[in-house]
Amino acid sequence: MENNFTTTSLPEDYKDNIGKMKRALREQIGDVEGLFKQVCQKIEQEIAAAKADEARDGTAWPVVEWTDIKEGKIAHSTLSKIKRRGCVVVRKTFPRDKALEWDQSMLEYLDKNDFDTAYKGPGDNFFGSLEASRPEIYPIYWSHAQMEARQSDRMATVQSYLNRLWKFESGGVKWFDPDTSINYPDRIRRRLPGTTSKGLGAHTDSGALERWLLPAYQKVFRKIFTNQFDSYDPWDAAWRPDVNEYDVDNTTKCSAFRTFQGWTALSDMIVGQGLLHVVPVPEAIAYILLRPLLKDVPEDELCGVAPGRVLPISEKWHPHLIQGLSSIPALEAGDSVWWHCDVIHSVAPVENQQGWGNVMYIPAAPLCDKNLAYAHKVAQAFREGRSPADFPREDYEAHWDNRFTEKELNKNGRRSLGIESD
Repeated sequence: MENNFTTTSLPEDYKDNIGKMKRALREQIGDVEGLFKQVCQKIEQEIAAAKADEARDGTAWPVVEWTDIKEGKIAHSTLSKIKRRGCVVVRKTFPRDKALEWDQSMLEYLDKNDFDTAYKGPGDNFFGSLEASRPEIYPIYWSHAQMEARQSDRMATVQSYLNRLWKFESGGVKWFDPDTSINYPDRIRRRLPGTTSKGLGAHTDSGALERWLLPAYQKVFRKIFTNQFDSYDPWDAAWRPDVNEYDVDNTTKCSAFRTFQGWTALSDMIVGQGLLHVVPVPEAIAYILLRPLLKDVPEDELCGVAPGRVLPISEKWHPHLIQGLSSIPALEAGDSVWWHCDVIHSVAPVENQQGWGNVMYIPAAPLCDKNLAYAHKVAQAFREGRSPADFPREDYEAHWDNRFTEKELNKNGRRSLGIESD
């Protein structure tokens, strides 16, 4: 472990570095074209299998009940499917009535503090040039609804289960503690009935340029970059807690290692109404990493990647992957949705949306040195009602009424913020 867990300055000559990196990786890999063909074959097989599941079952997503996770009743075949697809829906993570109550309390929190008048628009351009409109994201972090969900036993049960899908010990190193997740505060989405939206283009989060240029990331993907794709394991956590993101002004970044990204539904949702899609193949990251090394890509380009932006997936550069996008099934309020941190995801477009599309974003970010360092920053922002460090400094809640307070933290909440329990 060799990281000080701070973001890294973007080199001024990063485009020159891209060319040098490409030449070094091509030499290291050897037959890049042959390796890319092998990766394409794997991805095509997995997408075909996912589409077959979708045709037969209505969705390619594995679906489990929260009670089965709690009682240890998830079948081995289901566990294998979750790891194969890199995504899962957890039904009834919270009772539907509780989720709807949280949704109403969120609306009251916003209205009481006159958010519509105070809101100044998006505070960053994290989604860059994706061919999409920005979802209805509210930069709110410290409501009772969000904090109660984050520190609940029910959420902790799901996060622990998901963290344990990973190989978190190797070479005498325990990369993270699977049974404790830090509080990684993220925003909410409120999409009104009748909304028409272009959605959000396919992408991955948590590192773009960094996946090629930073040594720790190259260790994460060492099997791919040394032409050993057959032995690449997307569930091996080795070195992942040691990676950073470049520090680019006024943009969203991720200073924590998330095993899974996720959100919890605050409204019922039906298929075809602007839902989340993923390419349910965790190994598809190999396609993304190898694609810029092919001969048709300019030497200083990485297929649309730009500093301080998500990693875009496009029809131009990644046609195999775009074909694999698969929708989540219909949801009830209280269900939660999870996808592996490398998995490609998008939000589908919608015209005249039927019903609400409200969610709160809560990932699984297991305890490790890197995540604990970020948790301490989160704790300070929480006390002051400011935006967390990974997000633009909007700080809407600093003087709001009815913000969640430190005295309301339970044992889970204190541990998740790196605060010692009494």
